[in-house]
Amino acid sequence: MRVLLVEDDPGIVQGLCSNLAVLGWALDVADGIAPAWAALRAEPFDVVLLDLGLADGDGTELLRRVRTSAPDRLPDPRTPVLIMTARDQVSCRIEGLDAGADDYVSKPFDVDELAARMRALRRRVVGRADGVVVHGQLLLDPSALTTTLAGRAVDLSTREFAVLLALVEASPKVLSRPQLEAKLYNWDRALDSNAIEVHIHHVRKKLGENLIRTVRGVGYFVPAAAA
Repeated sequence: MRVLLVEDDPGIVQGLCSNLAVLGWALDVADGIAPAWAALRAEPFDVVLLDLGLADGDGTELLRRVRTSAPDRLPDPRTPVLIMTARDQVSCRIEGLDAGADDYVSKPFDVDELAARMRALRRRVVGRADGVVVHGQLLLDPSALTTTLAGRAVDLSTREFAVLLALVEASPKVLSRPQLEAKLYNWDRALDSNAIEVHIHHVRKKLGENLIRTVRGVGYFVPAAAA
């Protein structure tokens, strides 16, 4: 999952970066409205975590910009936005939700609950109600980072899991290497040129050569599950 954190508190930023990285999520940070808007115009994000009290303005201004963006260009106006703020009054929650937020948590918050809410937003976007991703005999549990194939537990690294989940959720659409990199790595991460290929090679060794297919010069895909 590619996440944009719009927050200017260094302590919160450090804590979230540490905790969400364990889940294999790529987290980019913007400390104000201007850099956040630039980021959203440059990259697609799965979820935006938005603080309201920012040094260069109120976070709801950024939220309104996203929601009124053109649907055929970045940022995607449907991008899930979760507000996290110290403003815990009911009126503030109503204002944020009416401005277009998908969810709202008050500071201080439990990181595990925040992650669960983010997974729920992601499920809503991909049209999946269940927390477990089922694709034929393959079961992926994003909350526990566990993988099962035909009832057999398979040990995947967080990056391998993230690659496979991205491809399964997009199935049968082909994802290019840059698209996969954008979902797995933030701007600060230096990448080996063959990082994605290495992850896919490992997944194939553990789950079978035919699960992930290659379209030469285009990218990778997981075929649609049999009905």
